[in-house]
Amino acid sequence: MIVSNLEHIENQIVTTAALQKAFGFLRSRDLMSRPDGRVEIDGDRVFALIQRYETAASEAPKFESHRAYIDIQFILSGREIVGWVPLEQMTVTETYAAEKDICFGTAAAGTWTPVHLAAGQCAVLWPEDGHAPKLAMGAPSAVVKIVVKVAV
Repeated sequence: MIVSNLEHIENQIVTTAALQKAFGFLRSRDLMSRPDGRVEIDGDRVFALIQRYETAASEAPKFESHRAYIDIQFILSGREIVGWVPLEQMTVTETYAAEKDICFGTAAAGTWTPVHLAAGQCAVLWPEDGHAPKLAMGAPSAVVKIVVKVAV
């Protein structure tokens, strides 16, 4: 996992053509006016999911992981915590569903890292990164997030 401001992220990872398309989309000026839902960037190879929600506190966050896509989780407005744990330390509670490219699990208290994200920041999560998004940073708050999915 890599965490950075959007303005610096391409200096911190080796970018592919697909990742460049993803970061280019995140730099679009009209993102806040777009409705929630899927946005095609490059077919099923690169697409975005625009989400608006309220974060929530959790003593035992629900972790997830993906095999077919890298997640770029970008906070457009608001702030949240994304829990991170190496995949091998995540206990799978719902087996991998290929049609949705997701499996769910838990991580023991004290084994996962809380990653604080605010507007303009992103986390790039690879298939080996278990993650628990939408966690409150203190009190619950409204967030606008864009998750760009990039095929591996």
